[in-house]
Amino acid sequence: MTASSRYAALFGLFAPLSIATIGGGQTIIADIQRQVVDVHHWMTATQFVNDFAIARMAPGPGSLLATLIGWQVAGFWGAVIATLALFGPTAFLIYGVAHLWRRHQRARWQIALEAGLRPVAAGMIVASVWVLLQALDGGWPARAIAVVSTVFVMTTRIHALLLIVVGALVLVGVHAIG
Repeated sequence: MTASSRYAALFGLFAPLSIATIGGGQTIIADIQRQVVDVHHWMTATQFVNDFAIARMAPGPGSLLATLIGWQVAGFWGAVIATLALFGPTAFLIYGVAHLWRRHQRARWQIALEAGLRPVAAGMIVASVWVLLQALDGGWPARAIAVVSTVFVMTTRIHALLLIVVGALVLVGVHAIG
């Protein structure tokens, strides 16, 4: 595959997904994983989860995942193209729609559209979580840590960094024991 065809493939992947980010970038994780791992075979499921983890831990926008994938597929310019493809279409769409949205605020069609998009976004996020859980290395201990972390985030005010450290230490301990 030539560099220009890799650039085109990256743009062709991320530009349409940019428009589908209803509810935030987390909604397209499952689609990105399917394309990157299953369709294009650019990386394994484990590599994808590793990139996702790096993107979530790093400061800055969650779209760093697209940048990391672009970098791995086509180097520096791949990272630039993937990032711009993920931001560009949505930025232009929002710029174009913002005036219309404000002008028709509280219109029945707008309220209905928002109400209809909420469950779709929630379902897409659940699908993304499922894809990430499937690809976790570490078997049941890793999945248990993911579930316990979710419960702690939802029911306490525990700092995310503490969860990361404790989860990592528990998994290291489990692997050291057996």
